[in-house]
Amino acid sequence: MEITEADERHIPAIQQIYAYHVLHGTATFETEPPDVAEITARMKKLRAAGLPWFVAVEAGSVSGYCYLSRYRERHAYRFTLEDSVYIAPGSQGQGIGKKLLSSAVAWAEAQGFRQLVAVVGNSENTASLALHCAAGFSMTGTLKSVGFKHGRWLDTVILQRTLGQGNATLPECAG
Repeated sequence: MEITEADERHIPAIQQIYAYHVLHGTATFETEPPDVAEITARMKKLRAAGLPWFVAVEAGSVSGYCYLSRYRERHAYRFTLEDSVYIAPGSQGQGIGKKLLSSAVAWAEAQGFRQLVAVVGNSENTASLALHCAAGFSMTGTLKSVGFKHGRWLDTVILQRTLGQGNATLPECAG
């Protein structure tokens, strides 16, 4: 398996993976799968912001992806990112998420970011919660019943991981 930066040739596979989770899961609160054009626009927006989108490729096929986005757009949040990880249904439980998230954490630390946040859809999403905890995240809170999908109320679990020196020092460009 190779972890690499995603590009346009990976978008159809990314769209299919995400569409599966939109339609069948509760990790995302989207209810209509975005099409290839929308995934392309999302990737371009991240790239324009200088942020990465990683894919795991096995035997020429995308088995999962992870991207980093701004946690919030306001300037004070500029040292905090949010991760998103999705694995193809037939590839779950094989350590792909761990490798993708590890690559994302390493990238964020190398760039000087100080905090990484995960917003996990559904408190019953034990695979994502375990993945993030194994990667050094701590649960910081649960928003109860904030989503409604597939005929039931869903929680959102917030996890956080310190990157580099975290808040022990000021960033080089604190202005």
